[in-house]
Amino acid sequence: MPSRLIAPRRARWLATLAAVVAVFGNAAPRTPATAFDAVDPFIGTGGEGHTYPGATVPFGMVQLSPDTQIKPRKDAYGWAAGYRHSDTTIVGFSHTHFSGSGHSDLGDILLMPQAGDIKLERGDASKPGSGYTAQFDHTSEQAQPGYYAVTLNDRNIRAELTASARVGVHRYRFPKGTPAHVLVDLRTSLYDYPGKVQWSRLRVRSDGTVTGFRETRGWAPGRQLYFAMRFSRPLTATQLHDTEQDIPYKGFPPPGEKNPAQRAQIEGRQLVGVFDVANDGTPLVVKVALSPVSEAGAIANLDAEVPGFDFDRVRADARAQWTQALSAIDAQGTTQQRTQLYTALYHTLLGPTLFMDSDGRYRGPDNAVHHATGWTNYSTFSLWDTYRALHPLLTLVQPAQRSSDVVNSLLASRRESAYGILPIWAFHGLETWCMIGYHAVPVIADAYMKGIGGFDAEEALQAMVASANYGPYDGIAQYRELGYVPIDEEGEAASKTLEYAFDDWTIARMADRLGKAEIAAEFTKRAGNWKHAFDPATGYMRARTRAGNFREPFDPSASGYGSDYTEGNAWQYSWYVPQDVAGLAAAHGGEDTLLARLDAVFDAKVDPKVFEHMEDITGLIGWYAHGNEPSHHVAYLYAYAGQPWRTQARLTQIMRSQYHAGPEGLAGNDDLGQMSAWYVFTTLGFYPVAPGSNQYIIGRPFLPRATLNLPNGKRFAVIAEGLSDARSYIGSATLNGKPLTRAYVTHEQILAGGELRFRMQATPNQQWATDPAQRPYSMSAQR
Repeated sequence: MPSRLIAPRRARWLATLAAVVAVFGNAAPRTPATAFDAVDPFIGTGGEGHTYPGATVPFGMVQLSPDTQIKPRKDAYGWAAGYRHSDTTIVGFSHTHFSGSGHSDLGDILLMPQAGDIKLERGDASKPGSGYTAQFDHTSEQAQPGYYAVTLNDRNIRAELTASARVGVHRYRFPKGTPAHVLVDLRTSLYDYPGKVQWSRLRVRSDGTVTGFRETRGWAPGRQLYFAMRFSRPLTATQLHDTEQDIPYKGFPPPGEKNPAQRAQIEGRQLVGVFDVANDGTPLVVKVALSPVSEAGAIANLDAEVPGFDFDRVRADARAQWTQALSAIDAQGTTQQRTQLYTALYHTLLGPTLFMDSDGRYRGPDNAVHHATGWTNYSTFSLWDTYRALHPLLTLVQPAQRSSDVVNSLLASRRESAYGILPIWAFHGLETWCMIGYHAVPVIADAYMKGIGGFDAEEALQAMVASANYGPYDGIAQYRELGYVPIDEEGEAASKTLEYAFDDWTIARMADRLGKAEIAAEFTKRAGNWKHAFDPATGYMRARTRAGNFREPFDPSASGYGSDYTEGNAWQYSWYVPQDVAGLAAAHGGEDTLLARLDAVFDAKVDPKVFEHMEDITGLIGWYAHGNEPSHHVAYLYAYAGQPWRTQARLTQIMRSQYHAGPEGLAGNDDLGQMSAWYVFTTLGFYPVAPGSNQYIIGRPFLPRATLNLPNGKRFAVIAEGLSDARSYIGSATLNGKPLTRAYVTHEQILAGGELRFRMQATPNQQWATDPAQRPYSMSAQR
């Protein structure tokens, strides 16, 4: 059953489609007139951003994008999205990619057009002509939401890409007078290594449809993906090759075994196919549908979404979907500000990704086929990253059904899992066991506390409790026994203790709302377990041994994979108590000490080489590391201690140094939209420090005016009177015309619509929002 959110509502879709269907071509650069035009998909494709520039639709299952190099797994970190802006070669165009991940996989079903001689191997990227890898330069590239184009210089082939939810569509223009071929390589993957492809199949059907599948191991072992491919012109010849060598036993040969041109089907672990068409001087369109279920499911997806070969119609449809999705925010500002904001918003709408066929079927973590009835199944859950800001943002910029579907997807995964717990970091329906925490819990709690329904809240709470109590996972048994994770029994113990405590708090919040007093009391107590990690002698969060001693020797600057902390050190993790900042201040002996230690984080003189061994820790301002998630809430903590003007100053510092409009415009991995979600919230002027509290902590606005077009049809405007580079401090604020003297707004206030107006000034107002009685929520202060 097609999702009612995958295609825009019909009337609005038709109106938007009519407006954009004829708007194509290489227009001259101009000031972006619309949100769609403002997006630059190349932002984040250089440096450590790890984003891709290719074609997809909001939350689409297909991410059709160029892969510039296929690196061995140990050398592949910089190519996590397949594309790196500094490269000058393209290996091919594959159909699945992560946006901004710090680890990777995918790169499925790679196509590469060829003209003239056929080459079956990639070759050496440094030796042009040694294989099918092609040279390109950026002057020939074009990227917009839902569209990518480039010229492959070696063979002078123009390649264009667009996509629907489940179908990638290619359009190739071959030079006149040369034989035209399309190579399909099932051997390649991102984060590649020998033996990654477990099994695969290529089949040429009697009607010219090419189908196949492959099963891979790696980050998500046993992952199966099926595809169906059709060409806009009849195939004139085909070749199916198995390039694996030294196979001990192949069974009895099928017809055509000795002649690749006579094979109708081939199975193996190293398959590549070549498909020839007549080159009549007109563009060739190739469409490729994916399915998690079967080849028949892929054919059905192809017929349902792209029944013909009208590339421009698919592109226009993608544009219409993106135009609608990006209309969630109306922003005024400079060209650069709008480009950065709308590109960030674009990146937040790439995932989670659709993971089901057009008839509602999907493959679960049990490898069985299931059916989503009345909801849409999603996957690609980088929850350690995205629970912080990405999922809270979706509750403001997407219909409530989207968040409801996400929750139903998480619950279905738990029902189908052999472990009986919610996903940790899952993609294509499979668990990777990457990162820490049980952060599906705050995603569900945040949605429920915001009044989002459409899922069984009782089942959800049961799943949350089961996940929090699953002893074999990452020291939870010891955590339940001791109130902390012991470092002599479990790595990264300090971080796990802190993150479990926050997740527990969100369980308590939801249990209390549901009237489950006993569960609420238990998890409220567990939410205070952060105190077991706090060392009053040093003022840092530290790891304890089972005997109760803090591990020695202690160096707050030390970091390392498997150390006391997860992708960070004591300077960064000692602030992770978003549910009880007032309690953290009390533990430090008062707000003055807390504020002084916050200053020490940002003002420290730190040699970046201290993190050379930690590729994830980037974007340093002192010890603050904006390139990784544990720091993302830290600048907002000044507001909890009565100095919101310090939050405003730190945010100015972060925004000016960590983001810009260029390929290297992100300070670190975008992490499936979390870095971009932080930017969107902060640009608007507020941020969800503690998802589940329904409070957004006010920072400062970065645009003169921005309006949220809310899912309920109302509008919430943020206006900054007198804003300029020299006038970056809040002088006063009003909410719907009434003075606002606290440094937060609630989700309910935003959803009600209205106007948040700031009067900006050149110097800090050290009286605004300082009343202790009006501080943001903290568990121990009960406010």
